Amino acid sequence: MRRTIARACVVVAALAVLGAAWAHGPTRQKVRESIEIDAPQAKVWAVIGNFQDMSWLAGVTKTEGEKGNEIGATRRLTLGPGATVDEELYKYEPEMMSYSYRITAVDVKVLPVTNYSSTLTVSPAPDGKSKLEWAGAFYRGFPNNDPPPELSDEAAVKAVSGLYKAGLEVLKKKIESGT
Repeated sequence: MRRTIARACVVVAALAVLGAAWAHGPTRQKVRESIEIDAPQAKVWAVIGNFQDMSWLAGVTKTEGEKGNEIGATRRLTLGPGATVDEELYKYEPEMMSYSYRITAVDVKVLPVTNYSSTLTVSPAPDGKSKLEWAGAFYRGFPNNDPPPELSDEAAVKAVSGLYKAGLEVLKKKIESGT
C-alpha cells in the first residue's frame, strides 16, 4: 500500500512538473550594449540627456513630447516609414547621467517586443573617454506559447540588440566628429 501511494505521489509530482513546463509562456529577455566614446561624459550627456530629443538615433525622423525630463514625461518617436513609438520617462538622474523609460505603445511589426523598458547611462572610461551603455528588458512580441518566428524571443533580442548597436555606433561617430 505504501509503495502504491509513493508511486502515485511520484506520478503526480511528474505531472505537475510537466504541466508547469507545458504552461510556460515567454520569459523576460535582456540586452545590454555599450560603446566607448572619445569625449568627456558631459559632452555625451549633452547629446543624449534630453529625453525629448532622440534625433541622434538613426531612423528617428521626429521626436515630439511633453513635460521635458520630468518623471512621467512622454515622447512620440516618428520613424522613417511613418511608424511611431510612444515612450514614458520613469527615472531621470542627471547627476548620475542616466535615465530610464518604457515603451507604452509600439506595433510589434516595428519592434517585436512587449513590456519594454530601457536605461541609458554615461560613465567614465580611461583616458578621459566615456562609456555609454544602453540596457533593456522586454518580452517577445507574441505573448503566448509557440510564437511565429518574427515575434519569438530570438527575433526580439536580435531586433533590440541591432537597434542598440546601430544607435550607439551612429552616436559615437556624431560626437567624435563634432557634428
